[in-house]
Amino acid sequence: MGKEIALVTDSTCDIPPEWREQYDISVVPSIIIFGEKQYVDGVEMTAAEFYQQLPRERVHPSTSHPAPAAFVQAYLEAIKKGAKQILTIVVAAAMSGTMAAAQEAAKLVKIPVHIIDSCSNSMGLGWQVIAAARARENGGVLADMIAAAEKVREKMVYFVSLNTLEYLSKGGRIGDAIRLVESVLSIKPLVYVKRENGTVGVGLPARSRKLAIEGLQREFFKNVNTRTPLHIAVLHNNALEEAKMLAQKVTETYNPTELIITIVSPILGVHTGPQAIALCGYSEG
Repeated sequence: MGKEIALVTDSTCDIPPEWREQYDISVVPSIIIFGEKQYVDGVEMTAAEFYQQLPRERVHPSTSHPAPAAFVQAYLEAIKKGAKQILTIVVAAAMSGTMAAAQEAAKLVKIPVHIIDSCSNSMGLGWQVIAAARARENGGVLADMIAAAEKVREKMVYFVSLNTLEYLSKGGRIGDAIRLVESVLSIKPLVYVKRENGTVGVGLPARSRKLAIEGLQREFFKNVNTRTPLHIAVLHNNALEEAKMLAQKVTETYNPTELIITIVSPILGVHTGPQAIALCGYSEG
C-alpha cells in the first residue's frame, strides 16, 4: 500500500537508494545526452558509469529535465497506490525547468499536487525530501511535511570544491577569460548554493587539491551551527576515497547526528566535472 500523501522528487536529489525505498519516495529521472544517444538518469546510466565515460567523450554531454509526461506517470502511479494528495519537491527553478514540468503535469491529474522549489540540488534538495518523509512517517499531515522541508531549507549550507573549471567552461557557464586564469594559476574553485534562491555564489579558490578540501571543510563549518545536531552529506563526483577521508575528519571533529556519503547525479556532474567534492547539510537549531 502507498501513502495517502505521496512524495515525489527528481533525480538530482542524490538520495541514497535505500532511503528512497525506506521512505517510499518516487524519483522522476532527468535525461543525460551524449551526442546522439540519450540515457535515463539512474536507470539507463548510473552516476559511476557517467563519470567513467565523461573524460573519454569528445563532445561535451548535455542534459534535459524530465518532461511533464514523466511527472504525470509518477502522479498516476501514486494515485493507483492510494494517494489522495501529492507533495513534489524539485531542483531549484533557478537551475532547471523541472519545476515548470512538474507544474504542467499537476494540471493533468485529479488530485491536489503541491509543488515546492527546493532552491537547491543534490542533497540540498534531498535533505528537504527526507525531512518531509520523516514528518509523514511520524504521522504528519501535508502542512507538517511542508513545514519540515522549509525548516531544513532555511538552515541548508552547501559548498562544492571543483577540481577544475573545464566542465563549467564547456557548458558555457563561465567565460574564456576565467578559464584562462584557471589554466595559468591551477586554481581549485569553491562555489556554494544560496539557500534563498538556488543561485550559485563563489568562494575563495585554492591552489592545490589538499588545500581545496581543507577550505571546503572550513567554509562549510563556518556557516553551520555546530552547537546543535548536524545532518551532513559528503557528496562526490567519483572521488569516493577522498569523500571517505573527509567524512572521517568531519565525524572525528564534529560528531554529526547523521552523516552519509553519496555520489552526485550526472545531471549536475555535467557542469561540475569528475572529482568534485562537496559538503551539504544543516543544523537542527
